[in-house]
Amino acid sequence: MLPFQIRPDQAVQEMLEFNQKLAEGLKTLTQIGQIDVGITPREAVYQEDKLVLYRYRPIVGNPSPIPLLIVYALVNRPYMVDLQPDRSLVKNLLEVGQDVYLLDWGYPDGADRYLTLDDYINGYLYRCVKAICRRHTLEKINLLGICQGGTFSLCYSAIYPSNVRNLITMVTPVDFKTPSNLLSHWMQQVDIDLLVDTVGNIPGELLNWTFLSLKPFRLTGQKYLDMIDSLGNVEAAKNFLRMEKWIFDSPDQAGEAFRQFIKEFFQKNALIKNKVMLGEHRVELKNVTMPVLNIYATEDHLVPSEASTALKQYVGTEDYTEAPFNGGHIGIYVSRRAQKEVPATISRWLEART
Repeated sequence: MLPFQIRPDQAVQEMLEFNQKLAEGLKTLTQIGQIDVGITPREAVYQEDKLVLYRYRPIVGNPSPIPLLIVYALVNRPYMVDLQPDRSLVKNLLEVGQDVYLLDWGYPDGADRYLTLDDYINGYLYRCVKAICRRHTLEKINLLGICQGGTFSLCYSAIYPSNVRNLITMVTPVDFKTPSNLLSHWMQQVDIDLLVDTVGNIPGELLNWTFLSLKPFRLTGQKYLDMIDSLGNVEAAKNFLRMEKWIFDSPDQAGEAFRQFIKEFFQKNALIKNKVMLGEHRVELKNVTMPVLNIYATEDHLVPSEASTALKQYVGTEDYTEAPFNGGHIGIYVSRRAQKEVPATISRWLEART
């Protein structure tokens, strides 16, 4: 008998077991109420348009005197960094003594159609940093930029180096045309002007399915077969549903900002060529002279490691550190190993420079 052959009685037994798990899983789902995310206590300290700046309640007696602002991407919701008590980058950073702020970009609508990257970086991000500096009577704070938010933080730090004491980038694209970057290969062929001029704001659902299509079998098929095994336990099912909530809670993208990001960063790879213009400011990475910690994921399918590690050859700092994480783009936030490794790495690195 060949190893891949299955006897009819085996197939029937597997189907019966699968149906039994499915029936039990449906019972589990009826016991689950609202799926809560963003669990760590916080307060809004600054608001402007759709944007809200949050400060998390410190949980140690004497937190770091230099606040840490987390800048997330526009394309997903930032509660990925505070998904649940045992999977929370924010909570773990608080436990090691950081004073944590988070910038929530909100959900753009038709009124935001003409927002540009200049508005986001020289406008919103600039004013959030200033608001934190005023609250703490400081001239500089620490920045933690994640994914596209890391790219934004690099741009901000290059334009306003006097406002940033330490910069941390996590799974951040820098060189947008590395050979293994499948998303970049796709973006080269898209007529962005036609897309934005036709639909205005880019639907979050469109981008979400684009990302899922990068690994179609694992992310749109196998995942739901594996889900059946988790439905026998209420907490495991909640864990799965929290991830699903985040994946499909994708904000629309302001049309002009999206146009500029795709054309300048993906299609022209202008960031590493010092050709990105944000309003009147040219982004030159050599002006990033503060200490830099660059955390990247070795199995990242969205931001290949070489797209992140390229940063080393372009920044102007002499204090540059790389920290690889053995995992993927999502695992670096929520895996058990990430909860132990990533916050501790960030804390040790910052403490050595405070």
